[in-house]
Amino acid sequence: MALHPVLESVTARIIARSKPSRGAYLAHLDAARVKGVQRGTLACTNLAHGFAAFPANDKLSLKELKKPSVAIVSAYNDMLSAHQPFEGFPALIKDAVREVGAVAQFAGGTPAMCDGVTQGQPGMELSLFSRDAIAMSTAIALSHNMFDSAVYLGVCDKIVPGLLIGALHFGHLPAVFVPAGPMTTGLSNSEKAKIRQLYAQGKVGRAELLEGESQSYHGAGTCTFYGTANSNQMLMEVMGLHLPGAAFITPNTPLRAELTRAAARRAAVISAQSDEYLPVGHVVDEKAIVNAIVALLTTGGSTNHTLHLVAIAKAAGIVIDWDDFDELSKVVPLLTRIYPNGNADVNHFHAAGGTGFVIRELLDGGLLHDDVTTILGKGLRAHCTEPFLGENGQGVVWKAAPEQSGDEAVLRKITAPFSPDGGTVLVKGNLGRAVMKVSAVKPEHQTVEAPALVFNSQEDFMEAYKAGQLDRDFVAVLRFQGPRANGMPELHALTPALANLQDAGRHVALVTDGRMSGASGKVPAAIHVSPEILAGGPLGRVRDGDIIRVCARTGTLEAKVEASVWAAREQATADLTPNGVGMGRELFAMFRHSVSEAEQGATTFPLPSPIPTVVGLHDKDPVGNTVPGSDEDFSMKKEA
Repeated sequence: MALHPVLESVTARIIARSKPSRGAYLAHLDAARVKGVQRGTLACTNLAHGFAAFPANDKLSLKELKKPSVAIVSAYNDMLSAHQPFEGFPALIKDAVREVGAVAQFAGGTPAMCDGVTQGQPGMELSLFSRDAIAMSTAIALSHNMFDSAVYLGVCDKIVPGLLIGALHFGHLPAVFVPAGPMTTGLSNSEKAKIRQLYAQGKVGRAELLEGESQSYHGAGTCTFYGTANSNQMLMEVMGLHLPGAAFITPNTPLRAELTRAAARRAAVISAQSDEYLPVGHVVDEKAIVNAIVALLTTGGSTNHTLHLVAIAKAAGIVIDWDDFDELSKVVPLLTRIYPNGNADVNHFHAAGGTGFVIRELLDGGLLHDDVTTILGKGLRAHCTEPFLGENGQGVVWKAAPEQSGDEAVLRKITAPFSPDGGTVLVKGNLGRAVMKVSAVKPEHQTVEAPALVFNSQEDFMEAYKAGQLDRDFVAVLRFQGPRANGMPELHALTPALANLQDAGRHVALVTDGRMSGASGKVPAAIHVSPEILAGGPLGRVRDGDIIRVCARTGTLEAKVEASVWAAREQATADLTPNGVGMGRELFAMFRHSVSEAEQGATTFPLPSPIPTVVGLHDKDPVGNTVPGSDEDFSMKKEA
C-alpha cells in the first residue's frame, strides 16, 4: 500500500526541520560508541567497584571484557499498582540473559509517582516535572558506563516518557522496554464515572464513592482505562521498543513472565557485540515519531502525549509541533473505542485484536511507515502479531493478529472506522494555541460560545459549583495552571462537575493552560494553552463576561473582544507563593524557572547541539579505540 500523501508530507517536513539537531544528536551518539564492551573504557579500579558484590561466575564474565552487560533500570515501587509486579522482574532478567551468554546488573531505580494518588493534591504539582527527574535518574543509572544494552521497566504517565528520554541520551545503547500489563477488569468505567458524578452532585457519600473506586482499582497492574499509562504502552509497541503484543498481558501470569524473559534475551542479542546491533538512537527516528503520533490519534490516546512525544522527539534531535498532530489527525481514522472514548477497557481491546491488529490495519492503509528499525530489526510489519505461550508452557510464540475484530464495538478495520479522523484538534486565535481532544465529545458540544468565568484554581471553581453559581452557559477559563506557574497539574477534579452541567443542558467548555490528560472525556476542553500567562500568554487578558468562542470544527480559540480594548488590557497576576513550597515543591523551583512552553514539550532539556570542533577530540575513546564516525557508518554495517 502506498503511503498516504499527508503522512509523507508531514514526515518530510519533520525531517527537514530537524536536520541540524538530528545531525548533532547522531554525532553525539557516534562519539559515544566504542569497540568492544563499554566497560572496557574503565580503569581497573572503576571496574572492580562495578562488580565487587556480584556472584563469582558473573564477575568472571565481567572481568573478561567480552560478554555484553545489560543494565536494568526500573521504576518499581509497591504502592503504584502498575509497577508493583516489577518486584520480581530483575531475577527473571538476570537468568534470561545468562542463557544467551550475557550478564545483567540492576543499574538503578527511578521515581514512579502515581497520578491517581496525587490527583487534586499538592503533590500533583510535581507530576509533570517527575518526567524530567526520571530522565535524569536514568542517566545517573547509566553513567557508570558499564553497560552495552538496557531494559527499562516502566508503565505509567510520566514514567515511560522519562525513561525513554533518559535512554535516548544514551542513544548508542540498545533499549528494550518491558511492561507489567493491566490489572484485570473490575467495575466498569461507565459505572465508575456515574458514581463520581453522583458524588459531585451530593447524591452519594464518601463511603459509596470509595467502594466504587476500590472496585475499579482492585489489584496489581495498570488502571484499565485508556489514559496516559496505557497510551504509553501503545506507543512503545508502534515505535518497536516492545516485543510485539507485550503491552496488555496481565501481570502474574505465565505469559507475562515468558515475555519478560524473551525481552531480556533480546536486549542482550542486539548489543554492539552481536551482528544485530540496534541502538535506540537509531530506532527512534523521524519516521518512528510520526508512527507514534498516528498510533496515538487512531486510538484516541492521551493528550498528555502532545507534550511527551514532543519532549521524546526533542531528546533524539527531532522537532515536532502541534501542527503535525493536527494535520495527521485530519486523515488518521479512529479505530478504537476504549474508555473514556467508549465503554470498553484495555483488556477488551486486547481480546478484540489488540495492538497487532491496529498496526496491521494502519500499515495496510498507508498510514504507518513500515521502513523503520525496531528491536526485531528492519520493518514494522513484524509487529502485526500477538504472543502465546510456547509448547509445554515454555517460551513465547507469535501468531498473526486476527484478520477480523473480535468486537466491532471496541475495535474496527480501517475500512469501517468509528470516525474518519483522529479527534485531536489544534485550536488557535487571540488566546494562543491549544489542544482539544474531541473523540469522546458529541458533535453538538464541539462548538461553545459563551461568557467567560475566570478562575485561578480548581478549588475556586469547585467552590462556585457547590454554591450553585454555575447553573448557566459559560466557558471556564482556568489560568495559572501552566508549568511555570505551578508545574501544570492535571485538572480532573473539574470533569464530573462540568459533565453534570453539560448533562443538564448547559453549554459549557474549559480553556486552560493546564492539563486534563487521557481521561478528559465528553466535555470540550482547550488545554495546554501556549504560551502560558507567565510566558506572556494572552490568557491573562481574559475577564469575566468576555465572550469566548471555542470551536473544534474551525480550530478557533478566541476572545471576542474589540482589538483596541484587548491590546490595552494588562496581564492578570496571582500570588503563586503557596505553589512553590510544601510537599517538596521548593525542590522543583529550577524546573519551573527553566521549563519550555507546552508546545515545546514542557521540558527543561535543550535540543542537541553540535559537538565543539576540537582537532582529534573524538577520534579515539578513553582507551585508544577508534570511534565509528557517522550514521552512514551504522547504515552500511546494517546493510552488510
